[in-house]
This record gives sequence, C-alpha cells and structure tokens, in this order.
Amino acid sequence: MSIFSLITGASILVQAIMLLLLLASIVSWVFIVRRATILSHAKIELEVFEDQFWSGVDLNTLYREGNVRVADGTEIGGLEGIFRAGFKEFSRLSQQVGADAEAVMTGAQRAMRVATTKEEEMLETNLPFLATVASASPYVGLFGTVWGIMNSFRGLANVHQATLSVVAPGIAEALIATAMGLFAAIPAVIAYNHFATRVESLVTGYETFGEEFASILHRQAHLGAAKKEAERQG
Repeated sequence: MSIFSLITGASILVQAIMLLLLLASIVSWVFIVRRATILSHAKIELEVFEDQFWSGVDLNTLYREGNVRVADGTEIGGLEGIFRAGFKEFSRLSQQVGADAEAVMTGAQRAMRVATTKEEEMLETNLPFLATVASASPYVGLFGTVWGIMNSFRGLANVHQATLSVVAPGIAEALIATAMGLFAAIPAVIAYNHFATRVESLVTGYETFGEEFASILHRQAHLGAAKKEAERQG
C-alpha cells in the first residue's frame, strides 16, 4: 500500500485539497527563493552604497553618476533610490527664489519617507502569501483529514465486521492531507519570520540613513540660505 495508491484512492474532495496544498507549497517555494535573492541583493546594495556615500564623495557627483545609469536604462532603488529622491527634491527646492531652509528640508525629508515606504512595500512583496499559507495550510489539511475519516467510518456501515485492515487505508489516506498541510505550512512560517526580520533590518537601515542624510542637507540648506542672504545684503 504505497502513498501514491492512497492518494489516488482518496475521495475527490480530499484529492482536491491535496492538490491545493501541493500548489500552495510549490508557489511558496518559488516566492521563498525569489525573496531570498531580492533581500540578499538589497543588503549588498545597502552596504555598497553606504561605503560609497561615507567615503567623502561629492553629493552632486554621486547624484550625476546615478543619472548616467538611469539614462542607460538602469533602475535604481534601495538606499541609493532614497538618496536620489531626497537630493533631487532638495536641489529643486533650493533653486527656487526665496526658498526657506526649513521648507526645503521638509520637502526633502518627505521625499525620502515616500521612497522608504515604496522600498518597504517592494521588500514585503509575497510575504502576505507566505503568512496565509503558514496559517491556513494546517487547517485545510485537517479538513481533508476529517472528511476522509468521515468517509472511512461511513464505509464501515457496508461491512459486517470492522477490522483494522478495513479502516486503516481510509484513515491513512486522510492523514496524508494533514501531512501535506504541515509540509506546506512549516517552510512558509519559517521563511515568513526570517524574511520579516530581514525586511525590518533593511528598513531600519534605510530610515537611519535618511536621518543622517537629512542632517547633512540641513547644514547645507542653512549655509545656502546664509550665503544668499549675505549676497543680497552685500
């Protein structure tokens, strides 16, 4: 009595539940591999750009280098995308006549917050699906088990003597549904918790960089305002 024969001998509903759980498991593993790759790449990008940013490079030069890559069709995201959003808004507002330093800073910080939120949403893609599979799969499998056992006991009404050999196949095929539910749920819950922690760490890094970069822009904004005021009076 092989597992395959138990599956093929199960009722249509139990087979449908097993197929659903198998598909959920396959899709979960696709998302797990994809998220692992994306988050690893995001971590590397964060570290590389932080090293480049704090190396003392001129911010205008750093921004223009990004413009060249954007012109070549490269999509820039992550920490560099947050930097570019803040610096672009800062430069645009600073060039306006009579721009107030605080207004310039408010605009730049708002642009970085929006960019950070977008990055967070991108990093969390597919995590809700993993959470759903992790929480729902055991119950779906349990439903298939309960249904299969009900059918097994209903079948006992048609036999004169209930023995273990009569009941065992039906119970065994029903328990496969529970096993498949756990098979789908366990990797999903482990991956979800792991990825959620990594996303939180990345977002914390983005927010910390945003605060540090805002401090730099704050100094530049007030120096620029003081320079314009001196030129106006002089």
